[in-house]
Amino acid sequence: MTGVTAVTTLWLGACVDSPEPPVSAATSAATSAPTSATASTTPSTTASVAPSTTASAPTSVAGPPAGSTGSGAAVTFAFAGDTHFAGNLAGRLADPATAMGPMAATLAGADIAVVNLETAVTTRGTPQVKQFTFRSPPAAFTALTKAGIDVVTMANNHALDYGAVGVPDTLDAAKAAGMPVVGLGLNADAAYAPWETTVKGQRIAVLGATSVLDDSLVRSWSAGPQQPGVATAIDGDNAALVAAVRAVRPRADTVVVELHYGKDLTTCPTRIQSTLATDLVAAGADIIVGQHAHVLLGGGYLGSTYVHYGLGNFEFYSANGPTAETGVLTLTATGRSVSDAQWHPGRLVGGLPTAYTGAAATAATARWDGLRACAGLTAAPR
Repeated sequence: MTGVTAVTTLWLGACVDSPEPPVSAATSAATSAPTSATASTTPSTTASVAPSTTASAPTSVAGPPAGSTGSGAAVTFAFAGDTHFAGNLAGRLADPATAMGPMAATLAGADIAVVNLETAVTTRGTPQVKQFTFRSPPAAFTALTKAGIDVVTMANNHALDYGAVGVPDTLDAAKAAGMPVVGLGLNADAAYAPWETTVKGQRIAVLGATSVLDDSLVRSWSAGPQQPGVATAIDGDNAALVAAVRAVRPRADTVVVELHYGKDLTTCPTRIQSTLATDLVAAGADIIVGQHAHVLLGGGYLGSTYVHYGLGNFEFYSANGPTAETGVLTLTATGRSVSDAQWHPGRLVGGLPTAYTGAAATAATARWDGLRACAGLTAAPR
């Protein structure tokens, strides 16, 4: 983290298969508006659709117009994928200052660094009825803070692994460590609320939401008016998240949305992903990034918005083959103008992200570039 001059904070994974098929690169995205802000518990079975490669942010969105450069200063962002301290990684929290792997320095070098923390942080509760449950002590937030991470999203399918009782514990631990959390809250207003900060005179807003929850847990895990939980955009019902983006757009120079979305082990985006990205572009998002599939997906531009469909695992207890491919995505935003997308590739070794070098790094970056082909995104903004 570098250059944060003022912060206004609202305190507020691996592995459930997403039901919808992957995207076909030959078709274009649906843009139908969601009809309700209430999460659906019925999996989508609609045919796959890829996002348009010619979309552009609409000029009707309130706030700075597309292309606005805000204060004129460039702000750097760094994003990484699924992070937790389960299994063999639990012992690393004995020394939180060194708990994160060697690639954490790439995150810390950005003005704003963001990861997905995929675990409940509580000593209470009981495991939910699901295949995988993760729990970490409060030292998890200390480790992230020491690593230079500025904000975490916890809108994912593991934040309530030990029940709703863990939500206030998680938020209290985050506050004590000075770590802002998005996508998780004591009610819906808090879960959908952005983290807002000012860097180099640029007003930044970061929001989080998940498109992935076990069907049997959607109702009990989705944040409601008086119910703690996660911010959701389930099965194409994107209205609440779209409204949150539209609400913050007038007071932010750069709007970032962090999503938990995708289908396990699938390297092309699903229809739910592409439709959600299209809806968020229309709402005024400038950067849309996410994770869940435990493998890498493609990134690029949807109009003038930078979209990444899957950052894979970052610090994760169980990974091999494609699931061990990792990296850090860095971007530069000057207001609504997003540029200089760079992939810093690595591999998980003992669960820790370790950077590739030399020819291995060149080959890994080429593989990452190739993932854009089925994502319906472009290498440059339009």
